[in-house]
Amino acid sequence: MTVIVLTNCPAALRGFLTRWLLEISPGVFIGRPSARIRDLLWDEVTQYSGKGRALLAHTADTEQGFTFRTHDHAWHPTDHEALTLINRPKPRLSPKPPPTTGWSKAAKRRRFGGGPK
Repeated sequence: MTVIVLTNCPAALRGFLTRWLLEISPGVFIGRPSARIRDLLWDEVTQYSGKGRALLAHTADTEQGFTFRTHDHAWHPTDHEALTLINRPKPRLSPKPPPTTGWSKAAKRRRFGGGPK
C-alpha cells in the first residue's frame, strides 16, 4: 500500500498522480503501485511540488511494517533503534515582555476616583 499526502501543491501534480493512485480526499492519494513506479512517482512529486510539501508512506519489511519519506516538511523522519520516528523541531518562543508593575489605570480610577465626566 502506498499513501502520498500533498499540501499546497500545484493542481497539475494532483492530476498527474490520479493516473496512478486514487485521490480519496483533497491531496491524499492511495494505491498499490510497484516499487519502481512508486519511486518514479516520488521523484515527480519532489520535482514538481513547488512551494508545497509532500509525504510518502508505503509498506516495507521493517519492524513497523511501513516506512515514509518527506519533502519540504519541518518534521523529519529519524531512525531510532530500527524504528522510524518523527523529529519535530521545538517551537521558537518569542520572549514575553516583563509584566508591568503598579496599578492599572482602571484600578487607580476605581480606588481613587476621578476619570472622565
